[in-house]
Amino acid sequence: MSGSSLMDSLFQRSLEDLIKGLRQQLIGEQAFISKALEEIRKEIKSTDLSTKSTALLKLSYLSSIHFHDMSFATFHALEVLSSPRFSHKKIAYHAISLSFHDSTPVLLLITNHLRKDLTSTNEFEVSLSLQCLSRIANVDLARDLTPEIFTLLSSNKLYVRKKAVAVILRVFEKYPDSVRVCFKRLVENLENSDPQILSAVVGVFCELACKDPKSYLPLAPEFYKILVDSKNNWVLIKVLKIFAKLAPLEPRLAKRIVEPICDHMRRTGAKSLLFECIRTVITSLSEYDSAVRFAVAKVQEFLVDEDPNLKYLGLQALSNIATKHLWAVSENKEAVTKSLSDADPNIKIESLRLVMAMVSEHNVAEISRVLVNYALKSDPGFCNEILGSILSTCSRNVYEIIVDFDWYASLLGEMSRIPHCQKAEEIENQLIDIGMRVKDVRPELVRVARDLLIDPALLGNSFLHRVLSAAAWVSGEYVEFSRNPLELMEALLQPRTSLLPPSIRAIYVQSAFKVLVFCLRTYLMPKGSAASSTPPDNLSSGVTASVSYESFDDLSVENGEDATVTHGQTCSWLSISNESIVNLLHMVELAFCPLLGSHDVEVQERARTVLGFVDLTKLELLNSSVQEEKDSYGKGVNASETIELMHDAFSKELGPVSLSAQGKVSLPDGLMLKENLCDLEMICGDIELPSSNSFSFGSPSYEEKDGVSFSNLKIKEDLEQSNESTSLLAEHRKRHGLYYLPSGKSEIISNDYPPANDPTLQGIISDNADALVKLTEESLVPKRKPSHAKPRPVVVKLDEVDEKPVAMRKHESKDDSLSGAVRDVLFGSEDMAPTSSQNNLSDKPSSKRKGKEKLHTAPHVESKENLVDDGNPSSRSRKHHSHGLERRHRSQRKKKNAEEIGDTVQKEKEKSSHRHGRHKSRQRAEEPMNVSAQTPVIPDFLL
Repeated sequence: MSGSSLMDSLFQRSLEDLIKGLRQQLIGEQAFISKALEEIRKEIKSTDLSTKSTALLKLSYLSSIHFHDMSFATFHALEVLSSPRFSHKKIAYHAISLSFHDSTPVLLLITNHLRKDLTSTNEFEVSLSLQCLSRIANVDLARDLTPEIFTLLSSNKLYVRKKAVAVILRVFEKYPDSVRVCFKRLVENLENSDPQILSAVVGVFCELACKDPKSYLPLAPEFYKILVDSKNNWVLIKVLKIFAKLAPLEPRLAKRIVEPICDHMRRTGAKSLLFECIRTVITSLSEYDSAVRFAVAKVQEFLVDEDPNLKYLGLQALSNIATKHLWAVSENKEAVTKSLSDADPNIKIESLRLVMAMVSEHNVAEISRVLVNYALKSDPGFCNEILGSILSTCSRNVYEIIVDFDWYASLLGEMSRIPHCQKAEEIENQLIDIGMRVKDVRPELVRVARDLLIDPALLGNSFLHRVLSAAAWVSGEYVEFSRNPLELMEALLQPRTSLLPPSIRAIYVQSAFKVLVFCLRTYLMPKGSAASSTPPDNLSSGVTASVSYESFDDLSVENGEDATVTHGQTCSWLSISNESIVNLLHMVELAFCPLLGSHDVEVQERARTVLGFVDLTKLELLNSSVQEEKDSYGKGVNASETIELMHDAFSKELGPVSLSAQGKVSLPDGLMLKENLCDLEMICGDIELPSSNSFSFGSPSYEEKDGVSFSNLKIKEDLEQSNESTSLLAEHRKRHGLYYLPSGKSEIISNDYPPANDPTLQGIISDNADALVKLTEESLVPKRKPSHAKPRPVVVKLDEVDEKPVAMRKHESKDDSLSGAVRDVLFGSEDMAPTSSQNNLSDKPSSKRKGKEKLHTAPHVESKENLVDDGNPSSRSRKHHSHGLERRHRSQRKKKNAEEIGDTVQKEKEKSSHRHGRHKSRQRAEEPMNVSAQTPVIPDFLL
């Protein structure tokens, strides 16, 4: 057997051979790796530790580079770890770090190996075990190895102590009770003169303070001393991060550290330390104006630097300070605007955020115009970033910075025509939202919608379908503000609408229905009333609508002269000719008849509704136009009533609805919303739906006898028999969305679409970036509030939704066990029962030696506790009393003899139980005040 192991080791391929073979293989990489894994599986079972370690090394390489599973080798790694050779231990620890995790079955077997190596005299073996423990430590390992870590925290070998300090963070996280054992010794290392140990300790406290900074306020004197005395930039950066967390908790501490931080900003030449000082001042010391101004002056050095990384950091610092000190952004607006044309996309996005931070109601129009010019010249990604920023800023707090809504409506239309625009959903929502909220903007909205609808090139752009749906809805909902409704009808029915998805086309059909009803009502309006009629009440005062209709193809409009409509005044209203109505009805039938065979239920149902309405009114309208002179109350009366009813239904005012409105509606009694409808087919199976020829939208072809028709009887029977099932069927159809348009996003397809009309840019756009920068600077200059010709229109708001949401105050969660243990140690609660870790310490053979170490360090710890608790006499007296008790117990133990042991033990038990009872009663009495009792105390000399 030994011979075979020797032969295996002689002809075994090393890691170098494996790498060379992998690079020179000809059979394929996967095939070569599979063959190598088969060799490794055989070699790792060898009894020779050299062969096993080489196989483990090759397996670790394949796992690191090619991510192959090595869980099958966990036990073999433990076998290699038992080797006395350092090279084998190094390979084994590396493999264990890669393959072990919390659910590894053999994880418990490594405890003794780690304990043995942690107590080794070879510092490199100790280092390997500490490094491995930092990767695989769980609750059991952290609990069992806490005594060894405690000893290593005071090791004379600086290399080992540094590693032990670094691993203590993982131990604290996994086993918080270890804080009671190791925390004071960790604090002692803050006064170590070695820069490596100090760096490791400060790094540990930086991570701990990020989770619960309040618990580490008593350590502010130590951190302050490091801030003043240390020359290590890395240590100073970590200390600044700690103070950035502590300063907001204690205002007096912030006053103390301002000057040292400013001194570091004056003296340092390291950009990393300078930026950390700037960030600390901006985030935690923003109340000190002199420090903030000095930090802003240092930020300017970053903005003019050629290094893009430093420029980005400068912009980020300005973004952080802009929330409280907007003047800092205004002072650096030249550098910010130049960054909009930078090659780095991150720099451009940061500069865009800063520009949007300067937007107000006085300069929103100028800044938006400049940014739209930048969007036209930018790549698609940054173009949409600009558009998204404009939309979100202008709509903030219910359009609070928008004064001229006519301008904003035209801006939305202009943005939708930008070639790379992909913000159709936001533009759609805002077009509809401002139409419902602001009545005065509706004429301009209809004009913008008309410009979008009549452009056939936009129908081929899939990114604009949502915008077109909003334009169609606006044109139908507010058709009374249109200058030429017949032109709108032509745009809604143009042949290229077949390129639209069914959900958008259904909106087109419904809007065409509204425009049709409006045109028919206008046509049927009596001439006498037309001369004295007033426009709809929702036409805004001061807004004029010129009603001059030109002939569109074969459609003609009478009274083509312009008419000015003013709210509250009578005017000569428009009238539409009979020929225009005939051509309009013919065009509707021609466009909607093919939609009756549509596969989409929504499109088919709405098209059938429109055609049914046309069939219902067509003959009567024509007959009434012929006989209107003979019989003014003839057959046209029914059509007029029907059209009037439809017009009244469509003219119902729509307003914004609160998101919580549905929650206020009480549920009817007996309504089961969560009832399973799987038996719907059984309930509705016996219901025969009426055939399509049972209904006629035209003139009746037969006369009903005795006043009752067969279809009416059938419908009456169905209504009586299926009263309950009809409600379930309606609920089922609503659940499947047959009554509502789908709200999902349209699929993003390729950007190859017919080019849209070139947007008409206002003003002359310069081709170079310098002209844009100059224009931007002029627009960003603060101006006086202009005197608007008309006041800001009324914007409808909802009390619940439109108000700025108040952030919910988070309930203070109970401190986790780690923070609680830290506070217990720092605040001197030494009356607590010993933990399992302390018991483990006392059970060790080396407990006497460790006890001596504690005794030697006791004066130092005591002085530090007095330093921390300065100004708290009760804590000092309590500690003095506890030390007196300890001395008294030691003297009593020296005087004990064998006969008094039993009596002394009994007395001690009685005393401990009595003291425990008093402690519990005092704890119950002070339970409501436990928060104030644990308030962190900082020495007065620092504050």
